[in-house]
Amino acid sequence: MVMVDVEQAAHQLAELKALGLSIAIDDFGTGYSSLAYLRRFPLDKLKIDQSFVRAINAGPEDRAIVAAIVGLGHNLGLGLVAEGVESAAMADALLDLGCDSLQGWHFGKAEPAERFAERLA
Repeated sequence: MVMVDVEQAAHQLAELKALGLSIAIDDFGTGYSSLAYLRRFPLDKLKIDQSFVRAINAGPEDRAIVAAIVGLGHNLGLGLVAEGVESAAMADALLDLGCDSLQGWHFGKAEPAERFAERLA
């Protein structure tokens, strides 16, 4: 969602949250995911952008960026979801940093809805 009118967006998100929906910022750390939104919006989760997740084991600076996002989110009482997890090493590093949830091809690739429904049955 492009944030043109932040006050209107905050109001609409508050209405959605009042209906019981969970609110997350997707691709946190890129694009429109301003730090100001952390104060203005009634958030439940931050989804760490896969560009940071994929670099988690590239070096200490990359790990420090993810650690800072996780720490910030937890200090604000938010859940953290790491996007784009593609290996056990990435998953282990993210869990070590305290990330709450992981998503990505390491856990399963996209598949047709029918096949997914069959696996649930």
